[in-house]
Amino acid sequence: MGDPLPILEGRRHEGDLELSADVLVVGSGAAGSVAAKILAEAGRSVIVAEEGGYVPPEEYARFRPTEAMRRMYRDGGTTTALGLGDTPLMSILAGRTVGGSSVLTGGVVFRIPERVLHRWVTELGLEDFTPESLEDAYRSVEEESHVETVPTEMRSQSTRLFDDGARRMGFALKPMRRNTHGCRGSSMCNFGCRHRAKMSVDVTYLEKARRLGTQVISDCRVERIEIRGDRAVGARGRLLGADGRPAGRVRLHARKVIVAASALSTPLLLQRSGVGRWSKAVGRNLTLHPGARVTALFDRDVSAWKGALQSAYSDAFEREGITLNSVFAPINVLAATLPGSGAEFARYTGRMRNLAAFGVMVHDEGGGRIWRLPGTESLITYRMAPRDKRKLLRGIRILAEAFFLAGAREVLLPIFGFRPLRSPDELRFLDEDFPARRIECMTFHPLGTARMGKDPATSVVDPTGKAHDVDDLYVLDGSIFPTSIGVNSQLPIMALATRLAWGIRDRWKN
Repeated sequence: MGDPLPILEGRRHEGDLELSADVLVVGSGAAGSVAAKILAEAGRSVIVAEEGGYVPPEEYARFRPTEAMRRMYRDGGTTTALGLGDTPLMSILAGRTVGGSSVLTGGVVFRIPERVLHRWVTELGLEDFTPESLEDAYRSVEEESHVETVPTEMRSQSTRLFDDGARRMGFALKPMRRNTHGCRGSSMCNFGCRHRAKMSVDVTYLEKARRLGTQVISDCRVERIEIRGDRAVGARGRLLGADGRPAGRVRLHARKVIVAASALSTPLLLQRSGVGRWSKAVGRNLTLHPGARVTALFDRDVSAWKGALQSAYSDAFEREGITLNSVFAPINVLAATLPGSGAEFARYTGRMRNLAAFGVMVHDEGGGRIWRLPGTESLITYRMAPRDKRKLLRGIRILAEAFFLAGAREVLLPIFGFRPLRSPDELRFLDEDFPARRIECMTFHPLGTARMGKDPATSVVDPTGKAHDVDDLYVLDGSIFPTSIGVNSQLPIMALATRLAWGIRDRWKN
């Protein structure tokens, strides 16, 4: 392989653009980069169209968190799902850059739990998605992404304190697996690894695809898939200028089109293109893995930013649909979440070294929808199931109790308008009648908005990833997941994309 083919940056291109290739991949994130590499290795010419800009690692290594959010996050990090009924407002953090969200995750790696796959097989008829059938794909991704177990010595003091409290409650933490190589514990994973230690797809799969001749086009908004008869033959859209406004027109011709634009954007593109119009599934069935963070104030120096951002977790409550994960945030981001104003706020910001944090994530049973608005705009709504609210509140209570047992002086709950707690006895108010709308909720794992299945009336693609109603059109990203999975979605998305891209390659060859 030679040097990587330079990325064609739409913001620097003058005029219109028209290109042809065997394969067009829409989206350069976890799924799109995997598909591009696999098909390029098979000798196919590949174009990858990415709406976000290209920020090379040596550039994002210098970014402050706020600059990374402005340049690399969808909507500058302000994407939200409006809560319907007794549901909190959901902050959804998603990437919009070459490499997608993989550049901005904590690098956490989990396989899909076997009980979830069992449901896919027995209840949904997806017989090809057993743990055994996915094993080769998992191994391929884990090797390519350098998945390793986080050593105990990489745990931050924040995580160690929570582990102490957890053990006093009768459970312990387990080490995370992450796609890293040479992690220095700078806790800046969510803003692009400044040491190139996170093996995100921009420095692994996509770079290899570029070395094989794949043309990546950044600042390229695909607005419609071109369909001739019953076959996808390419796409058209607009290049985006440095100010984000539409500039030159784009026509991309291809023999096969793979959509991997994320569960937030893929259904909008399908709808604009008239794909799945007879299905009740396009844009629906959105799952999010709602999560929250509990912060604790200690009398001792914690300096929680020293160590791996995410190094340990607990699945002790997995059967209840609750997972506990180590988390933290840079101090300027964390400061924005602290309570109070004036002297009270200054008291907390002056003691940033004394703060620890841990997170909870729930395996959601509720669901949402992405609504297409005029132009390229959209609206996201989500309705939390009552059981999910109970899971989230229970997880928050567990985190708070563990921190108190570890010696916390105060615990700051993710509850809008509520004062800090100084005793675990004060947690009694978090019962099932507590309004979910007051919970400060965030999520990183949107899934399910173009789900896979055998029935065209209730799904968008078949078990090979092909659209039910259009030939040579495939969807390979997290939008095809038929249910919530309850774990971080990066490895599952990449493994399914690997499995399905292998299938495209092999059927094409034959």
